Amino acid sequence: MIDKYIIQQVVIDQKGELEHLCKRDKIVERTLLHFYQKQANSDIIKVITGIRRCGKSVFAHQLFRDKHVAYLNFDDERLFSMSSEDLNAVVEAFYEIYGDFKHIIFDEIQNIPRWELFVNRLHRQGFNIIVTGSNAKLLGRDLATHLTGRHICLELFPFSFAEYLHYFGIQKKEILSTRDIALMKRRFNEYLTNGGFPETLKENIDTKSYLRSLYSTLITRDVVLRHKIKYVKTIMDIATYLITHHSGFVSFNKIKNIFNLKSIHTALNYTMFLEEAYLFFFVRRLTNKYKESLLANRKCYCIDPGIIHALGFKSSADKGKLYENIVALELWRRKYLEDIEFYYWQDIYKHEVDFVIRVGTKIKQLIQVCYHIDNYDTQKRERDALLTASKELQCNNLLIITENTEMEEVVHKKKIRYIPIGKWLLQINS
Repeated sequence: MIDKYIIQQVVIDQKGELEHLCKRDKIVERTLLHFYQKQANSDIIKVITGIRRCGKSVFAHQLFRDKHVAYLNFDDERLFSMSSEDLNAVVEAFYEIYGDFKHIIFDEIQNIPRWELFVNRLHRQGFNIIVTGSNAKLLGRDLATHLTGRHICLELFPFSFAEYLHYFGIQKKEILSTRDIALMKRRFNEYLTNGGFPETLKENIDTKSYLRSLYSTLITRDVVLRHKIKYVKTIMDIATYLITHHSGFVSFNKIKNIFNLKSIHTALNYTMFLEEAYLFFFVRRLTNKYKESLLANRKCYCIDPGIIHALGFKSSADKGKLYENIVALELWRRKYLEDIEFYYWQDIYKHEVDFVIRVGTKIKQLIQVCYHIDNYDTQKRERDALLTASKELQCNNLLIITENTEMEEVVHKKKIRYIPIGKWLLQINS
Protein backbone atom coordinates (compact mmCIF):
# COMPACT_ATOMS: atom_id res chain seq x y z
CA MET A 1 0.00 0.00 0.00
CA ILE A 2 1.24 3.44 -0.87
CA ASP A 3 1.09 6.16 1.80
CA LYS A 4 -2.10 8.21 1.23
CA TYR A 5 -0.17 11.39 2.01
CA ILE A 6 2.03 10.73 -1.02
CA ILE A 7 -1.11 10.51 -3.16
CA GLN A 8 -2.37 13.78 -1.70
CA GLN A 9 0.95 15.48 -2.43
CA VAL A 10 0.95 14.25 -6.03
CA VAL A 11 -2.62 15.52 -6.55
CA ILE A 12 -1.70 18.92 -5.08
CA ASP A 13 1.49 19.18 -7.16
CA GLN A 14 -0.21 18.19 -10.40
CA LYS A 15 -3.10 20.59 -9.79
CA GLY A 16 -0.61 23.43 -9.45
CA GLU A 17 1.40 22.31 -12.48
CA LEU A 18 -1.69 22.18 -14.67
CA GLU A 19 -2.89 25.62 -13.54
CA HIS A 20 0.58 27.03 -14.24
CA LEU A 21 0.65 25.34 -17.66
CA CYS A 22 -2.70 26.80 -18.69
CA LYS A 23 -1.65 30.31 -17.62
CA ARG A 24 1.86 30.14 -19.09
CA ASP A 25 1.35 28.39 -22.41
CA LYS A 26 -0.66 29.23 -25.49
CA ILE A 27 -3.61 26.86 -25.57
CA VAL A 28 -4.64 26.01 -29.12
CA GLU A 29 -8.24 24.95 -29.68
CA ARG A 30 -7.88 21.64 -31.50
CA THR A 31 -9.73 21.01 -34.76
CA LEU A 32 -11.42 17.92 -33.31
CA LEU A 33 -12.70 19.77 -30.23
CA HIS A 34 -16.11 20.68 -31.66
CA PHE A 35 -16.48 17.20 -33.13
CA TYR A 36 -15.78 15.56 -29.76
CA GLN A 37 -17.52 18.24 -27.66
CA LYS A 38 -20.92 16.59 -28.01
CA GLN A 39 -19.49 13.58 -26.17
CA ALA A 40 -18.26 15.62 -23.18
CA ASN A 41 -21.58 15.64 -21.31
CA SER A 42 -22.72 12.20 -22.42
CA ASP A 43 -23.22 9.46 -19.84
CA ILE A 44 -20.33 7.35 -21.08
CA ILE A 45 -16.65 7.14 -20.22
CA LYS A 46 -14.49 9.08 -22.67
CA VAL A 47 -11.15 7.46 -23.57
CA ILE A 48 -8.66 9.79 -25.29
CA THR A 49 -5.72 7.97 -26.83
CA GLY A 50 -2.72 9.23 -28.75
CA ILE A 51 1.06 9.32 -28.77
CA ARG A 52 2.78 10.51 -25.62
CA ARG A 53 3.04 14.33 -25.28
CA CYS A 54 0.59 15.20 -28.07
CA GLY A 55 -1.62 17.27 -25.71
CA LYS A 56 -4.18 14.75 -24.43
CA SER A 57 -4.39 16.22 -20.91
CA VAL A 58 -4.96 19.78 -22.14
CA PHE A 59 -7.51 18.50 -24.67
CA ALA A 60 -9.37 16.62 -21.90
CA HIS A 61 -9.59 19.86 -19.90
CA GLN A 62 -10.84 21.66 -23.03
CA LEU A 63 -13.65 19.10 -23.27
CA PHE A 64 -14.51 19.74 -19.60
CA ARG A 65 -14.18 23.50 -20.03
CA ASP A 66 -15.89 25.49 -17.23
CA LYS A 67 -16.35 22.30 -15.19
CA HIS A 68 -14.92 21.67 -11.72
CA VAL A 69 -12.52 18.83 -12.54
CA ALA A 70 -10.46 16.51 -10.33
CA TYR A 71 -7.26 15.41 -12.07
CA LEU A 72 -4.51 12.82 -11.58
CA ASN A 73 -1.71 11.67 -13.88
CA PHE A 74 -0.57 8.18 -12.87
CA ASP A 75 2.60 8.49 -14.96
CA ASP A 76 4.43 9.91 -11.91
CA GLU A 77 7.40 8.09 -10.36
CA ARG A 78 5.93 8.61 -6.87
CA LEU A 79 2.95 6.44 -7.89
CA PHE A 80 4.85 3.59 -9.56
CA SER A 81 4.28 1.28 -6.58
CA MET A 82 0.53 2.00 -6.52
CA SER A 83 -1.84 -0.96 -6.70
CA SER A 84 -5.61 -1.23 -7.22
CA GLU A 85 -6.07 -1.29 -3.43
CA ASP A 86 -4.77 2.30 -3.30
CA LEU A 87 -7.32 3.75 -5.71
CA ASN A 88 -9.90 4.60 -3.03
CA ALA A 89 -7.28 6.86 -1.49
CA VAL A 90 -7.24 8.80 -4.78
CA VAL A 91 -10.94 9.64 -4.39
CA GLU A 92 -10.34 10.69 -0.76
CA ALA A 93 -7.50 12.97 -1.90
CA PHE A 94 -9.73 14.46 -4.57
CA TYR A 95 -12.43 15.39 -2.03
CA GLU A 96 -9.87 16.91 0.35
CA ILE A 97 -8.17 18.98 -2.36
CA TYR A 98 -10.96 19.76 -4.85
CA GLY A 99 -14.00 19.72 -2.58
CA ASP A 100 -17.20 18.52 -4.25
CA PHE A 101 -16.78 17.43 -7.86
CA LYS A 102 -18.47 15.36 -10.54
CA HIS A 103 -15.89 15.45 -13.36
CA ILE A 104 -12.66 13.42 -13.31
CA ILE A 105 -9.66 13.17 -15.65
CA PHE A 106 -7.28 10.23 -15.23
CA ASP A 107 -4.04 10.28 -17.24
CA GLU A 108 -2.24 6.97 -17.98
CA ILE A 109 -4.36 5.05 -15.46
CA GLN A 110 -3.68 1.81 -17.34
CA ASN A 111 -0.43 1.65 -15.33
CA ILE A 112 -2.54 0.37 -12.41
CA PRO A 113 -3.77 -3.27 -12.50
CA ARG A 114 -7.56 -3.68 -12.68
CA TRP A 115 -8.00 0.06 -13.12
CA GLU A 116 -11.08 -0.51 -15.29
CA LEU A 117 -13.03 -1.95 -12.34
CA PHE A 118 -12.33 1.22 -10.35
CA VAL A 119 -13.37 3.50 -13.23
CA ASN A 120 -16.49 1.41 -13.77
CA ARG A 121 -17.48 1.84 -10.12
CA LEU A 122 -16.98 5.62 -10.24
CA HIS A 123 -19.03 5.74 -13.43
CA ARG A 124 -21.90 3.88 -11.74
CA GLN A 125 -21.74 6.45 -8.93
CA GLY A 126 -22.51 9.21 -11.44
CA PHE A 127 -19.07 10.70 -12.14
CA ASN A 128 -18.33 12.02 -15.64
CA ILE A 129 -14.93 10.56 -16.50
CA ILE A 130 -12.24 11.07 -19.12
CA VAL A 131 -9.39 8.56 -19.28
CA THR A 132 -6.31 9.28 -21.40
CA GLY A 133 -3.55 6.91 -22.43
CA SER A 134 -0.79 6.34 -24.93
CA ASN A 135 -1.73 2.81 -25.97
CA ALA A 136 -4.98 2.33 -27.87
CA LYS A 137 -5.16 -1.48 -27.86
CA LEU A 138 -4.45 -2.00 -24.15
CA LEU A 139 -6.99 0.61 -23.12
CA GLY A 140 -9.56 -0.72 -25.54
CA ARG A 141 -9.06 -4.33 -24.48
CA ASP A 142 -9.33 -3.55 -20.75
CA LEU A 143 -12.43 -1.40 -21.23
CA ALA A 144 -14.17 -3.87 -23.50
CA THR A 145 -13.97 -6.47 -20.72
CA HIS A 146 -16.01 -4.49 -18.18
CA LEU A 147 -17.48 -1.43 -19.90
CA THR A 148 -19.18 -2.81 -23.00
CA GLY A 149 -21.37 -0.10 -24.50
CA ARG A 150 -20.42 2.43 -21.81
CA HIS A 151 -17.31 4.03 -23.28
CA ILE A 152 -16.22 5.80 -26.44
CA CYS A 153 -12.66 6.02 -27.78
CA LEU A 154 -11.40 9.36 -29.12
CA GLU A 155 -7.99 9.82 -30.80
CA LEU A 156 -5.71 12.84 -30.66
CA PHE A 157 -2.61 13.60 -32.71
CA PRO A 158 0.25 16.11 -32.69
CA PHE A 159 -0.73 19.48 -34.16
CA SER A 160 -1.98 19.54 -37.74
CA PHE A 161 -0.61 22.27 -39.99
CA ALA A 162 -3.79 24.32 -39.40
CA GLU A 163 -3.32 24.02 -35.61
CA TYR A 164 0.39 24.84 -36.02
CA LEU A 165 -0.53 28.08 -37.81
CA HIS A 166 -3.15 28.85 -35.15
CA TYR A 167 -0.45 28.61 -32.48
CA PHE A 168 1.45 31.40 -34.25
CA GLY A 169 -1.67 33.51 -34.70
CA ILE A 170 -2.06 32.87 -38.43
CA GLN A 171 -5.71 32.35 -39.33
CA LYS A 172 -7.12 30.60 -42.38
CA LYS A 173 -8.45 33.01 -45.01
CA GLU A 174 -10.34 32.59 -48.26
CA ILE A 175 -8.12 35.13 -50.02
CA LEU A 176 -4.43 35.31 -49.17
CA SER A 177 -2.18 38.32 -49.68
CA THR A 178 1.40 37.95 -50.94
CA ARG A 179 2.57 38.40 -47.34
CA ASP A 180 0.15 35.71 -46.09
CA ILE A 181 1.40 33.24 -48.69
CA ALA A 182 5.05 33.92 -47.82
CA LEU A 183 4.40 33.53 -44.07
CA MET A 184 2.51 30.30 -44.59
CA LYS A 185 5.29 28.86 -46.78
CA ARG A 186 7.84 29.74 -44.13
CA ARG A 187 5.76 28.10 -41.38
CA PHE A 188 5.15 25.05 -43.56
CA ASN A 189 8.89 24.54 -44.02
CA GLU A 190 9.29 24.81 -40.23
CA TYR A 191 6.46 22.30 -39.78
CA LEU A 192 8.22 19.87 -42.14
CA THR A 193 11.31 20.04 -39.93
CA ASN A 194 9.93 20.44 -36.40
CA GLY A 195 6.59 18.66 -36.60
CA GLY A 196 3.57 19.28 -34.43
CA PHE A 197 4.33 18.21 -30.86
CA PRO A 198 3.18 21.17 -28.72
CA GLU A 199 6.38 21.31 -26.66
CA THR A 200 8.54 21.84 -29.76
CA LEU A 201 6.78 25.12 -30.53
CA LYS A 202 8.07 26.84 -27.43
CA GLU A 203 11.05 29.16 -27.55
CA ASN A 204 14.47 27.93 -26.40
CA ILE A 205 13.61 24.30 -27.08
CA ASP A 206 16.20 22.15 -28.87
CA THR A 207 13.65 20.37 -31.05
CA LYS A 208 15.91 17.55 -32.22
CA SER A 209 17.06 16.69 -28.70
CA TYR A 210 13.51 16.87 -27.35
CA LEU A 211 12.12 14.58 -30.07
CA ARG A 212 14.95 12.07 -29.69
CA SER A 213 14.34 11.96 -25.94
CA LEU A 214 10.58 11.57 -26.46
CA TYR A 215 11.19 8.79 -28.97
CA SER A 216 13.45 6.94 -26.54
CA THR A 217 10.91 7.33 -23.71
CA LEU A 218 7.94 6.05 -25.69
CA ILE A 219 9.90 3.06 -27.04
CA THR A 220 11.05 2.20 -23.51
CA ARG A 221 7.81 2.79 -21.58
CA ASP A 222 5.10 2.16 -24.14
CA VAL A 223 6.71 -0.73 -25.99
CA VAL A 224 9.60 -2.45 -24.19
CA LEU A 225 8.32 -2.33 -20.59
CA ARG A 226 4.64 -2.70 -21.44
CA HIS A 227 5.20 -5.78 -23.59
CA LYS A 228 8.19 -7.13 -21.62
CA ILE A 229 10.38 -7.24 -24.72
CA LYS A 230 13.66 -9.05 -24.18
CA TYR A 231 15.56 -7.94 -27.28
CA VAL A 232 15.51 -4.17 -26.83
CA LYS A 233 18.08 -3.38 -29.54
CA THR A 234 16.04 -5.31 -32.10
CA ILE A 235 12.84 -3.34 -31.47
CA MET A 236 14.82 -0.07 -31.55
CA ASP A 237 16.43 -1.07 -34.85
CA ILE A 238 13.06 -2.00 -36.36
CA ALA A 239 11.62 1.37 -35.31
CA THR A 240 14.59 3.18 -36.93
CA TYR A 241 14.14 1.09 -40.08
CA LEU A 242 10.46 2.06 -40.29
CA ILE A 243 11.25 5.75 -39.78
CA THR A 244 13.83 5.74 -42.56
CA HIS A 245 11.39 3.86 -44.82
CA HIS A 246 8.36 6.03 -44.08
CA SER A 247 5.85 6.37 -46.93
CA GLY A 248 7.19 3.11 -48.34
CA PHE A 249 6.05 -0.48 -48.51
CA VAL A 250 6.61 -2.72 -45.52
CA SER A 251 7.06 -6.46 -45.87
CA PHE A 252 6.89 -8.38 -42.59
CA ASN A 253 8.84 -11.20 -44.22
CA LYS A 254 11.59 -8.72 -45.13
CA ILE A 255 11.67 -7.38 -41.56
CA LYS A 256 11.94 -10.97 -40.30
CA ASN A 257 14.95 -11.60 -42.57
CA ILE A 258 16.73 -8.28 -42.00
CA PHE A 259 16.57 -8.55 -38.20
CA ASN A 260 16.94 -12.33 -38.03
CA LEU A 261 13.64 -12.86 -36.25
CA LYS A 262 12.24 -16.33 -35.56
CA SER A 263 9.04 -15.88 -37.56
CA ILE A 264 6.86 -13.46 -39.52
CA HIS A 265 4.54 -13.57 -36.50
CA THR A 266 7.30 -11.98 -34.38
CA ALA A 267 7.87 -9.28 -37.02
CA LEU A 268 4.13 -8.59 -37.10
CA ASN A 269 3.97 -8.39 -33.30
CA TYR A 270 6.90 -5.96 -33.04
CA THR A 271 5.45 -3.61 -35.65
CA MET A 272 2.01 -3.89 -34.02
CA PHE A 273 3.51 -2.86 -30.65
CA LEU A 274 5.02 0.22 -32.31
CA GLU A 275 1.67 0.99 -33.94
CA GLU A 276 -0.18 0.61 -30.62
CA ALA A 277 2.15 3.23 -29.13
CA TYR A 278 1.13 5.55 -32.00
CA LEU A 279 4.64 5.90 -33.40
CA PHE A 280 3.52 4.51 -36.77
CA PHE A 281 0.37 3.61 -38.65
CA PHE A 282 -0.03 1.36 -41.66
CA VAL A 283 -2.25 1.72 -44.72
CA ARG A 284 -3.57 -1.37 -46.49
CA ARG A 285 -4.04 -2.00 -50.18
CA LEU A 286 -7.56 -1.58 -51.54
CA THR A 287 -8.91 -4.97 -52.55
CA ASN A 288 -12.24 -6.75 -52.46
CA LYS A 289 -10.63 -9.84 -50.93
CA TYR A 290 -10.02 -9.59 -47.18
CA LYS A 291 -7.31 -12.27 -47.10
CA GLU A 292 -5.49 -10.57 -49.96
CA SER A 293 -5.61 -7.29 -48.02
CA LEU A 294 -4.03 -9.00 -45.01
CA LEU A 295 -1.22 -10.58 -47.03
CA ALA A 296 -0.37 -7.58 -49.24
CA ASN A 297 2.44 -5.24 -48.26
CA ARG A 298 1.31 -2.23 -46.26
CA LYS A 299 2.54 1.35 -46.49
CA CYS A 300 4.12 2.74 -43.35
CA TYR A 301 3.75 6.31 -42.06
CA CYS A 302 5.28 8.01 -39.04
CA ILE A 303 3.14 9.98 -36.56
CA ASP A 304 5.05 13.25 -36.95
CA PRO A 305 7.41 14.84 -39.50
CA GLY A 306 9.58 16.18 -36.67
CA ILE A 307 10.43 12.64 -35.55
CA ILE A 308 11.34 11.74 -39.13
CA HIS A 309 13.66 14.73 -39.30
CA ALA A 310 15.20 14.14 -35.87
CA LEU A 311 15.85 10.41 -36.34
CA GLY A 312 15.75 9.62 -40.05
CA PHE A 313 18.61 9.51 -42.49
CA LYS A 314 17.34 11.58 -45.37
CA SER A 315 18.44 13.20 -48.59
CA SER A 316 16.81 16.05 -50.47
CA ALA A 317 15.18 13.43 -52.71
CA ASP A 318 13.03 12.32 -49.76
CA LYS A 319 10.89 15.47 -49.70
CA GLY A 320 8.18 13.85 -51.79
CA LYS A 321 7.98 10.99 -49.27
CA LEU A 322 7.72 13.53 -46.46
CA TYR A 323 4.85 15.27 -48.27
CA GLU A 324 3.11 11.91 -48.65
CA ASN A 325 3.56 11.19 -44.94
CA ILE A 326 1.99 14.54 -44.00
CA VAL A 327 -0.97 13.92 -46.33
CA ALA A 328 -1.49 10.47 -44.77
CA LEU A 329 -1.51 12.04 -41.29
CA GLU A 330 -4.06 14.63 -42.35
CA LEU A 331 -6.30 11.95 -43.85
CA TRP A 332 -6.08 10.05 -40.57
CA ARG A 333 -7.30 13.15 -38.72
CA ARG A 334 -10.08 13.72 -41.24
CA LYS A 335 -11.41 10.18 -40.72
CA TYR A 336 -13.33 11.56 -37.76
CA LEU A 337 -14.50 14.79 -39.37
CA GLU A 338 -15.57 13.29 -42.69
CA ASP A 339 -16.21 9.62 -41.85
CA ILE A 340 -13.78 8.33 -44.47
CA GLU A 341 -11.53 5.32 -44.90
CA PHE A 342 -8.37 5.40 -47.00
CA TYR A 343 -6.14 2.87 -48.73
CA TYR A 344 -3.47 2.71 -51.39
CA TRP A 345 -4.15 1.14 -54.80
CA GLN A 346 -1.85 -0.92 -56.99
CA ASP A 347 -2.50 -3.10 -60.00
CA ILE A 348 -0.56 -6.06 -61.42
CA TYR A 349 1.48 -3.69 -63.59
CA LYS A 350 2.64 -1.75 -60.50
CA HIS A 351 0.63 1.35 -61.33
CA GLU A 352 0.14 2.93 -57.91
CA VAL A 353 -2.15 5.56 -56.42
CA ASP A 354 -1.08 6.89 -53.05
CA PHE A 355 -4.53 7.28 -51.49
CA VAL A 356 -7.98 5.98 -52.34
CA ILE A 357 -10.64 7.71 -50.24
CA ARG A 358 -13.75 5.65 -49.56
CA VAL A 359 -17.02 6.60 -47.86
CA GLY A 360 -19.02 3.48 -47.10
CA THR A 361 -18.79 1.37 -50.24
CA LYS A 362 -18.30 4.33 -52.59
CA ILE A 363 -14.89 5.52 -53.81
CA LYS A 364 -14.92 9.27 -53.21
CA GLN A 365 -11.51 10.45 -54.43
CA LEU A 366 -8.12 9.34 -55.78
CA ILE A 367 -5.05 11.26 -54.59
CA GLN A 368 -1.44 11.31 -55.76
CA VAL A 369 1.25 13.20 -53.84
CA CYS A 370 4.13 14.53 -55.92
CA TYR A 371 6.74 17.06 -54.74
CA HIS A 372 7.59 18.35 -58.22
CA ILE A 373 5.70 17.77 -61.46
CA ASP A 374 8.10 19.83 -63.60
CA ASN A 375 9.61 16.63 -64.96
CA TYR A 376 7.45 15.29 -67.81
CA ASP A 377 8.12 11.63 -67.00
CA THR A 378 7.17 12.15 -63.35
CA GLN A 379 3.97 13.98 -64.26
CA LYS A 380 3.06 11.31 -66.83
CA ARG A 381 3.65 8.47 -64.33
CA GLU A 382 1.46 10.04 -61.65
CA ARG A 383 -1.24 11.02 -64.13
CA ASP A 384 -1.32 7.65 -65.90
CA ALA A 385 -1.69 5.78 -62.61
CA LEU A 386 -4.60 8.05 -61.65
CA LEU A 387 -6.33 7.49 -64.99
CA THR A 388 -5.85 3.71 -64.78
CA ALA A 389 -7.25 3.59 -61.25
CA SER A 390 -10.07 5.95 -62.24
CA LYS A 391 -11.22 3.50 -64.89
CA GLU A 392 -10.96 0.43 -62.64
CA LEU A 393 -12.54 2.05 -59.55
CA GLN A 394 -15.06 4.18 -61.45
CA CYS A 395 -14.04 7.40 -59.73
CA ASN A 396 -13.54 10.68 -61.59
CA ASN A 397 -12.54 12.88 -58.64
CA LEU A 398 -8.79 12.99 -59.35
CA LEU A 399 -6.32 15.08 -57.36
CA ILE A 400 -2.54 15.57 -57.41
CA ILE A 401 -1.04 17.33 -54.37
CA THR A 402 2.19 19.15 -55.22
CA GLU A 403 4.59 21.70 -53.77
CA ASN A 404 3.33 24.80 -55.59
CA THR A 405 1.34 23.88 -58.71
CA GLU A 406 -2.33 24.83 -58.84
CA MET A 407 -4.23 24.14 -62.03
CA GLU A 408 -6.68 21.84 -63.79
CA GLU A 409 -6.17 19.77 -66.91
CA VAL A 410 -8.38 17.43 -68.90
CA VAL A 411 -6.81 14.18 -70.08
CA HIS A 412 -8.85 11.58 -71.98
CA LYS A 413 -12.01 13.51 -71.03
CA LYS A 414 -11.17 13.32 -67.32
CA LYS A 415 -10.38 16.36 -65.20
CA ILE A 416 -7.32 16.26 -62.93
CA ARG A 417 -6.89 18.96 -60.29
CA TYR A 418 -3.48 20.04 -58.96
CA ILE A 419 -3.26 21.78 -55.59
CA PRO A 420 -0.34 22.97 -53.40
CA ILE A 421 0.06 20.91 -50.24
CA GLY A 422 -0.17 23.92 -47.91
CA LYS A 423 -3.53 24.90 -49.36
CA TRP A 424 -4.87 21.32 -49.26
CA LEU A 425 -3.88 20.93 -45.60
CA LEU A 426 -6.05 23.92 -44.70
CA GLN A 427 -9.12 22.64 -46.52
CA ILE A 428 -11.78 20.24 -45.37
CA ASN A 429 -13.84 18.27 -47.90
CA SER A 430 -11.27 19.09 -50.58
